Amino acid sequence: MAKRRSAILVLEDGRTFHGEAYGSVGETFGEAVFNTGMTGYQETLTDPSYHRQVVVQTAPHIGNTGVNTEDDESTRLWVAGYVVRDPARVASNWRATGSLEDRLGTEGVVGISGIDTRALTRHLRERGAMRVGVSSVEDDPRALLARVREAPQMVGADLSAEVSTAEPYVVEAEGAHRFTVAALDLGIKRNVPRRLAARGVTTHVLPAHSTIEDLLATGADAVFFSPGPGDPATADGPAALAREVLRRQVPLFGICFGSQILGRALGFGTYKLGYGHRGINQPVLDRVTGKVEVTSHNHGFAVQVPGAAPGAVVPDQVIETEFGGVEVSHVCLNDNVVEGLRARDVPAFTVQYHPEAAAGPHDADYLFDRFAELIEGRGLDRKQSAGRGLDRNHIEGGTNA
Repeated sequence: MAKRRSAILVLEDGRTFHGEAYGSVGETFGEAVFNTGMTGYQETLTDPSYHRQVVVQTAPHIGNTGVNTEDDESTRLWVAGYVVRDPARVASNWRATGSLEDRLGTEGVVGISGIDTRALTRHLRERGAMRVGVSSVEDDPRALLARVREAPQMVGADLSAEVSTAEPYVVEAEGAHRFTVAALDLGIKRNVPRRLAARGVTTHVLPAHSTIEDLLATGADAVFFSPGPGDPATADGPAALAREVLRRQVPLFGICFGSQILGRALGFGTYKLGYGHRGINQPVLDRVTGKVEVTSHNHGFAVQVPGAAPGAVVPDQVIETEFGGVEVSHVCLNDNVVEGLRARDVPAFTVQYHPEAAAGPHDADYLFDRFAELIEGRGLDRKQSAGRGLDRNHIEGGTNA
């Protein structure tokens, strides 16, 4: 086997790692983050919410199942760079149609292998996510460091429009059609409309710049705000759109970036997490059911509600907003981050994590049932709604899979 080209990784605080080129030869910059998933690297690479991030895989052996044509969550690889310890020499899986390294090279993703990813992860865990450069064309760490420090930061980055669809498209319901949902694409993953389609929902996926008229013109019974990359504090347009949806009392469900957008629409703040949540093993408490779910995450920002400083226990109480009472429905058990919001007086709820969860786990799949039940109850008058439980009990109950 031919010797690999050398490569270097330099963090903005000067910490340097030497390894070998993996994927495309070249140079790249972004925010260094670590993902703790043992599986699902193809879904991670094609997740638009990783746009402009250099992903460090904590699992030491990556690429062993190759890549295929079915598991992509979008039309391309979105990561800015890729960092692994031990790349697989051979892809061995009956579904594989190619190797991971070839795919990275074809799509121009610059990576590095052969470094101590555990040491790098511990560094990021202690110092926080930061800018990074990876290069297989530069051998001077000081020169690369200077360029790293010139690269844009994630705070203040308005990125959702860069990953959104250019044109609307439709994902049809499977079997009998029940509802129509207008999904604002801020970085949507393919598994979202698939999970909705399995429940009889036809999803109209619309560009990030869409208006309330665009959403309602689809004949939508409800609106969905998707995950996506960037700083939610920059997303003034989507936040204003969410307020219009709330004013019209159209059922609304948001995931991840969409949850942060709803938080802003309700008048809450957002803040940057030290190193974020990324992986498929994050424990979240559903305060409605009392269950602890093991969930899939990718977010570097979070919602800050009144009365709870970052990292502090979030009070279990109703928060009054312009749109009525709102509760924190889910919290992360690792660090008390707000992981879900539920409105009591308008039909809206969100979660900060990923119930669509490709490539897993599937503990939170029931939230799509909860969304369908919320839509189903919207046509009832107040008396009927009380009988069916469209008040707090109905919105909170859902189907617990």
